[in-house]
Amino acid sequence: MRTVIEPGRKRKSINFIDNIVYSVQKDLNGNEMELKMSIMLQNGNSEMRLAAGRDDEDEDKLPKPAILWVPGGGYRGCDKNLMVAEMAFLADAGFVVASMYYRSSAEGHFPDQIIDVKTALRFLRAHAAEYEIDPDHIGLIGRSAGGHLSALAAMNSACYESEEWEGFSSDVQACCDLFGPVDLVKLMEFDAEMMEKDPSYRWKRVEDTHAGALFGGPVETMKERARLASPPYVLSNEMCPILILHGDQDALVPCEISENFYKSIADAGMEERADFYILKGAGHGTKEFFQPYVKELIAAFFYQHLRNST
Repeated sequence: MRTVIEPGRKRKSINFIDNIVYSVQKDLNGNEMELKMSIMLQNGNSEMRLAAGRDDEDEDKLPKPAILWVPGGGYRGCDKNLMVAEMAFLADAGFVVASMYYRSSAEGHFPDQIIDVKTALRFLRAHAAEYEIDPDHIGLIGRSAGGHLSALAAMNSACYESEEWEGFSSDVQACCDLFGPVDLVKLMEFDAEMMEKDPSYRWKRVEDTHAGALFGGPVETMKERARLASPPYVLSNEMCPILILHGDQDALVPCEISENFYKSIADAGMEERADFYILKGAGHGTKEFFQPYVKELIAAFFYQHLRNST
């Protein structure tokens, strides 16, 4: 069957650039390691440029708002690209989407992870021209552990800065927290309660939990240190607008953690900067979070705070 179709040219091509080194750090054993990110963006037909020296897309090359994807994985280490395909909808919406790897709890203890996130943000600003990024409009989106780190970075405080890419800001203008354990004190208490009442629970000791492995060091000071790493206890007047999504059937990070986070923001007089959505029937990162309606909600949030203000 021979058929002529006319698909049109409305959708722009997305290019994917992988294994970009944004930081060089040392792990817990003193071994040097490269931290890498990937970037998705609409910037023309790259293969045609390579093959024919020209491009079939009319690209204005204007700077675009950027969004940094911070993966989850319980701080144990997660491939930066494992679920980045679920973020392609943001690239389709015209954002530059970066996805990062940060040090796992086996490679570094807190605050190494938030230092890595802030370093990645400064890297994006330092290389804004190269990746067609508007350095004044950068957001964050993270799931689970990445949601916690994103929310912490969203406080826009002067804490947890390194010297890499010094002179560039690590502030963000919008943040989406997907079911993040933003209150690590409550998460540790939840795990301790489960260990006490359920002999088959996956953890047997506090230091084996995700939070325990993240902090390391003396168990008796973990909660004190966890408070300083938890957004509800370190709220800042510089906090950017934040979108919080959590499933009401989450068995790993109780929805109450996000509920209380939103309440703490409201109690601090910043309720106008926060939107909280509870996903009915959703568990921890289950497919409800990646349905078209939810993606439209997230895209609209970033469009409001990163694109409409450009």
